Amino acid sequence: MNVTPLVWIITLAVTIAFFVYEFYAHVRKPHEPTIGESARWSAFYIGLALLFGVGIGTVSGWTYGGEYFAGYLTEKALSIDNLFVFLIVMTGFAVPRIYQQKVLMIGIVIALIMRGGFIALGATLIENFSWIFYLFGALLLFLAYRQAFTHGDHNPANGRFMRFVRRILPVSDEYNGDRLTVQRDGRRFFTPMFLVIVAIGFVDLIFAVDSIPAIYGLTEEAYIVFTANAFALMGLRQLYFLIGGLLQRLVYLAQGLAVILAFIGVKLVLHAMHVNELPFINGGEPMLWAPEIPIWFSLVFIGATIAVATVASLMKTRRDDKRDALDAVAPSTPSDDASSGDASATASSSSSVPSRTTDPQKDHS
Repeated sequence: MNVTPLVWIITLAVTIAFFVYEFYAHVRKPHEPTIGESARWSAFYIGLALLFGVGIGTVSGWTYGGEYFAGYLTEKALSIDNLFVFLIVMTGFAVPRIYQQKVLMIGIVIALIMRGGFIALGATLIENFSWIFYLFGALLLFLAYRQAFTHGDHNPANGRFMRFVRRILPVSDEYNGDRLTVQRDGRRFFTPMFLVIVAIGFVDLIFAVDSIPAIYGLTEEAYIVFTANAFALMGLRQLYFLIGGLLQRLVYLAQGLAVILAFIGVKLVLHAMHVNELPFINGGEPMLWAPEIPIWFSLVFIGATIAVATVASLMKTRRDDKRDALDAVAPSTPSDDASSGDASATASSSSSVPSRTTDPQKDHS
């Protein structure tokens, strides 16, 4: 894929322009987006991403187009998982709803910058060291295991890193609008908003470690890696407010992502074997018998995994809701029936006697 420096410059300029527009048009004035606003902008960004993929396929060939769509799907799924952690962070810090847009925007920009750095590093390593595919593959298999079996509701707001930050920085107890610092009694304090930004940045760093090796398992084109990441992050702020309640229902998202990461990890190891140059593996000779998984299969597998994880999650939460509703209306036990029968008999017998109006003063006398 031939990408000229001019195309890179235009792509970076347009990406920066989109985020600047987002900030000044939607985030600068604190407010909670409506469902309609979130839905319209989410649809716009998803449509734009799909249109861009069609453009890549038309101009550069559908092998690259397939790599873009597979990468975009993977990065979008990982970004939604990222949103879930953002939700935990903002709940842990009790961020007011009207300021959550700003936190999300800053978090998304930090994520794009960090991923950009990892993309450049990954491209350099891949170009110079073919054995890096073994390392990326092993890392993704480890991350898949961690995603499947150690994914919980751990709150980064109370983690070791944030406890360390609180120890070394003077932090106020209350928010002061969306300000990051406040001055009290002649002393400068950081607000909880600053801690939220630090926590979000730390989370972004961790997710970049998952994200970049995963997409390099689908394409070696740095341009596709960057644009797939950029489009996956665009519209993430609106998606947060649109599916905020749905995030809690995607109970199998972690397992679905684990399957995707493991699949890409295996794909990377097979590719590393196919281009092997390590002298202590097969005498430094490529293992041409190792199969190369085609991009169309990767695209179908990733799409099917996301669909199955989503449908299974919604089915489970729906069953759980029905079970909770039934438990709330608990059936009466035999002893309860007997008690109710006795109460009915007493009530019927007492109904034949004229009722007595109780006068507190007479009873007291």
